[in-house]
Parts: sequence; C-alpha cells; structure tokens
Amino acid sequence: MKFTTTASAALALLTCAGAARAIDLKAGDWDLSVGGFINAYYTYADCSGNQAIAGAALATQALGCNGKDKSTVIGNGLLPNALIVSAKSKQAGLDIGAKLMIGAAVATGSSVASNSAVDVRQGYLTIGRDDLGSFKLGRDYGLYGANAILSDMTLLGVGTPTAAVQRGRVSLGHIGAGYTYLGHYGQITYTSPAASGLTFSGGLFSPVDGSQTASGGEPQVQLGLAYALPGGKLWLGAKTQKFDPSAPAAGDGFRMSGAEVGGSYDFGGFGLLGNYQSGKGIGVVADGDSGAVKQDNYLLQATVKLSAEVKLGLGYGESKLKSGSGNGLQKNSNLTLGSYYQLTPAVTLVAELSRSESKPFVGDKARQNGASLGAILFF
Repeated sequence: MKFTTTASAALALLTCAGAARAIDLKAGDWDLSVGGFINAYYTYADCSGNQAIAGAALATQALGCNGKDKSTVIGNGLLPNALIVSAKSKQAGLDIGAKLMIGAAVATGSSVASNSAVDVRQGYLTIGRDDLGSFKLGRDYGLYGANAILSDMTLLGVGTPTAAVQRGRVSLGHIGAGYTYLGHYGQITYTSPAASGLTFSGGLFSPVDGSQTASGGEPQVQLGLAYALPGGKLWLGAKTQKFDPSAPAAGDGFRMSGAEVGGSYDFGGFGLLGNYQSGKGIGVVADGDSGAVKQDNYLLQATVKLSAEVKLGLGYGESKLKSGSGNGLQKNSNLTLGSYYQLTPAVTLVAELSRSESKPFVGDKARQNGASLGAILFF
C-alpha cells in the first residue's frame, strides 16, 4: 500500500518518488502510517566575481561557498531527512486526520557538536467530508509557492548549492532564484471539494517576522486556486500580511502582497513547467526579507523521460528586485541541468550541474558553478 497522505507537500513528494511505501497499522478506529525520506549529496561549488553584493546574493562566497572561493558539502539537497507519522479515522460521519513530520540535516560545521537541530515542518489535524471539503489546523506548508517548488525537478536533488544553508539545513533548489520559499506556518485553512477539476484553498496564517521588520498582530492571508486537466494543472495564488516597523525610528511598516500564476503539463514523456510570482515585500528567500521592495520571480523548466527509469531536466529561474542602488542585490538567477535515475522503486540517483549568478544594481556579477551527485530514498 502506498504511503497515506493528504493534499500536502508529502503527497507531491511521494508522487515524484513513485512507489514509496510506509508501515501501515490498524489501531481501533485509526489507520496509522509511518514513512519518510533520506537523502545525501556530494556537492562542489566555486564562487567568483563581485563579492561585495549586499542582501541575499546566493552566488557570492559568503552564501554560496562558505566564505571561500571553493566549497564542498556532503549534505542534504532541497529536502531534509524526515520521519512522517500520519493517522486517519472516520468518526461521526467525518474524516479525521493528523500528520507530524520531523526533519534533520546531514551536514554540520562540527565533527563533535551534537546534530540536534530539529526541523518540524508539519504538525496538524484535519476535519472534513467529501461533499464539504476539509479544514486544517496546525503547522504546515504555505499555499503561495507550493505548486512551484513541488513541481521543481530539483526537489529530488540540490539545485542552487548554497553552502551557508546546506551546512546545518538544506540546499535551495530555485528558492531565491525563481520563486520565494513557500514557508511553514501555524494556520487554519480550508480546501474545497474538487468541482469539475477546480479546487479552492484559503486560510489564515500566523504572522511571521521579516529580517528588516517585526510582524504586526494581523494574520497572514493566503489563497490558492487549482484546475486539474488531463496531463497537467493550472494554478493561481495570492498572499498578504502587514509588517510593522522594528522600532519607532525605523520608519513606516508596509503591507506584503503577492500574486502567482503557473502551470505544468506532461505529454509523451515530455514535461513543461512555468511559474511567475510578483509582489511587494514577498522576499527573495522568505516573507519580507528584503523589506518593502517590489519583486518578480519566474521559473521555466523542461524535462524528458528517456526510459521508465531515466529523466533529464533543464530548469532556469530568476528573482529580480525592482528598486535599489549600488552594490545592493538586483537579481539572482540559476540554471540547473539534472539527471534522475530511478534505481529501485524507492531510490533515485541524482546528478546535477548548475550555474548561479547574482547581479547588483551597479557593478560586476558574482558567479557560482556547482556540481552535485547523490541519492534520495523514500520509504
């Protein structure tokens, strides 16, 4: 029996992985399932060019190469290592469910310190019925940006090999160079039943802090609309939150607002993906991290299946800020060429080459060349 999931990130991950399996148990009225994924990659990167770019410049030595001109990490790709426990039951005519995901990193900066950082991305309950839809309460991924990252081929690999976050956490895929991270939030969300292929999701999310501002008391609002069609899917997304200034002298706060449109389509072994985000304060990597700046992100991807086991892909993404000056970051971009070989139903071998660039408003670019080789296992 395939791993039991809801319409969440884990569903998309296991769809990508194929015949991932889990331990399924029956305990009274409850169906319990235990599964997860483990991955590790040898990642090499070299960084050159302008090293004085301010902000989330992913191709600089400071972020891309651990403060050096070259770096090596044997660590996670875009996904952490994770153990996922889920439960579901039918009670009083309602579908009741719960999920807890506990993640951990492979690489750290010490050979003796405890690797005790725990990455809890999911911990929620669901209440629903087929004809009414479902409510989710707890911690889970956001709606905005979910389709982009879960359709990104580098989800099974590394993408941008950013040593600053890969040592102790994960790589970035096309985060910050194609889309803003979908985030993990405390939330109350509603998802409607599918009607002629159309599904609506919306919810209130616990407000988060930006790096230049403190959050206000208002909840963040995120909305999503998805339309399933033969061989593909179309989607729309939006999010907004008010950020207050970090101190009275810091000036006015701002309202983050972002919109998203995208789609994916598979035909005859070929796959295409396009996603576009635009907004104010949506952040290069995460909500509000660049202040009240307007920004555009886009990701384009093409894949081809050479056989039942082998898939090749080419993905290009950009994240571009519309205002700034001098050595402030204007744009990150990443081009990744990937090969994904399904060795067994549970294990995929991955090899990727990447080129990332960070461009300031004035001056030379920073450049990072990367190579990754490793594997991911779903169980």
